[in-house]
Amino acid sequence: MPDETAPPDQTAIDRLADLRALAADSAEEARTYLVTVTDIASGTNPSASLPLGLLALSQVLVMGARLGAIEDIVPEDRFEVDPGPDVELDPLRENLTNLLEGLDVYADVVDPVTDPQLTTGSLANDLTVVASALTHGLRHHEEGRILEALWWWQFSYLSDWGERAASALRVVQALLAHIRLDADADIVAEAEFDALHP
Repeated sequence: MPDETAPPDQTAIDRLADLRALAADSAEEARTYLVTVTDIASGTNPSASLPLGLLALSQVLVMGARLGAIEDIVPEDRFEVDPGPDVELDPLRENLTNLLEGLDVYADVVDPVTDPQLTTGSLANDLTVVASALTHGLRHHEEGRILEALWWWQFSYLSDWGERAASALRVVQALLAHIRLDADADIVAEAEFDALHP
């Protein structure tokens, strides 16, 4: 019979504290991503859309990498607690589609490891898939279900949103590179000369 007066296992206490800290950091990253993507979709500053998208995707992928690098998180309950109806994100997707018109669709592969067949992707869809997964986990976090939130973010990162975010990041980086590096050499030289000789 176990000794009920024995002190709690310090390793378990430390692990729970680490998971709580990870959950708090992940929730903050999720909120930042959602605010940034909502700002991008509003279209109020279209010239900043790609740089902001690059930053938002890079940051949230760091969050996902942390979750992907640790051992599997197992929630206390066998079945996920229903957080209620999903948040409606179709307006976000539609606004992003309108904002990214002409840039939205890109070449992708089904799976770079098992099925390198070419397919197409959508930046607006990718950004919204990430937002949906992060929102779902945030709802668990805000209800105090820390392990459930971490489990959801980790599982959905490995199964879906991590791939979508990585694909979108590559496309956004490529778009920025084309915008900045494909400029006419004479125009760039004149701009550099003007900047150096006011």
